[in-house]
Amino acid sequence: MSETNNELTEVQVGDTVTGTVVKVAEKQVLVDIGYKSEGILPISELSSLHVELTSDVVKEGDSLTLKVKKVDEDEVILSKKAIDAEKAWVELEKKYNNEEVFETEVKEVVKGGLVVDVGVRGFIPASLVETYFVDDFTEYKNKLLSVKIVDLNKDQNRIILSHRAVVEEEASSQKQSVLQSLEEGQVLEGTVQRITNFGVFVDIGGVDGLVHISQLAHKHVEKASDVVTEGEKIKVEVLSVDLDNERISLSHKKTLAGPWANIDDRISSGDTLEGTVKRLVNFGAFVEVSDGVEGLVHISQIANRHIGTPQEVLEVGQQVKVKVLDVNEKEERISLSIKELEQEQEAKEFKQYAKDDEHSGFQIGDFIGNKLDKYK
Repeated sequence: MSETNNELTEVQVGDTVTGTVVKVAEKQVLVDIGYKSEGILPISELSSLHVELTSDVVKEGDSLTLKVKKVDEDEVILSKKAIDAEKAWVELEKKYNNEEVFETEVKEVVKGGLVVDVGVRGFIPASLVETYFVDDFTEYKNKLLSVKIVDLNKDQNRIILSHRAVVEEEASSQKQSVLQSLEEGQVLEGTVQRITNFGVFVDIGGVDGLVHISQLAHKHVEKASDVVTEGEKIKVEVLSVDLDNERISLSHKKTLAGPWANIDDRISSGDTLEGTVKRLVNFGAFVEVSDGVEGLVHISQIANRHIGTPQEVLEVGQQVKVKVLDVNEKEERISLSIKELEQEQEAKEFKQYAKDDEHSGFQIGDFIGNKLDKYK
């Protein structure tokens, strides 16, 4: 290959020449290269990409470096894209070897992916555009994308690029950064990304953590979707971080006021409440008197008579009325009694009976015998 200039009087195929655009026609460009006739630069040799109008690429007066493609008598056919390609391949090989990330503009949307300008025609397959499925690539035309070369073959004129690889690398880097910054007990705001039958995955800044279904609320949760929805922003507390396996355990429940918070404002000693028997143990019964709040009815407080086991009187799921004996918010304990309500009811009935018969000829004590001895 020989180098020429504007005083050139003879050219050969393969020469590199410099010339000035003197005319821009619809399908070709005429270039003064100092030869006896002007060189012809066809529209197909302007760029490796499709060109609609020659005026989109060059204008009169432009100085161009071109390669001689053909010499036929007085006609010289020139190529701009051949020169651009030579320069581009050198740069592309450097970028490929260095795994460099760079920006390129999407020039065309074609079946199967995107065509980009990297000095030569580059292709981004649809599967390598994003980390998610894209149904319509129309909006990608003329858009700048960060890419890296994943396959390069000069002999076959093949350049395959990936935007997805860049996104995944950035996400991985962000994930590591977030993982390193997390600490047990840290409270963060996140976005619910995905709901499963065992919990929800929450994005806390480029990385997802799992809120197990048992950590969604203080009360029992049958379905996570009963508590949160996808896209919802919620507060979570970091329970643990497994750096080796890149797993994060989170709790939403711990960021919520517990069912025992300010219990003294809602339940006081002497109150009569309705509750549900949740568990029966040998020393008594646990009764839920509010969501997540269970109190103990000691076996001695279950009935107004001696019983051997709570099962003699109660069963799980039974609705009962209880009287609050004591409330301890700090220790999350409530003492309850069914017996006291029964005693109060019997005393009330006795008073009413006594009132109705105060003028009778019978002695009250003779009528009820030792009925009240058990209250002594």
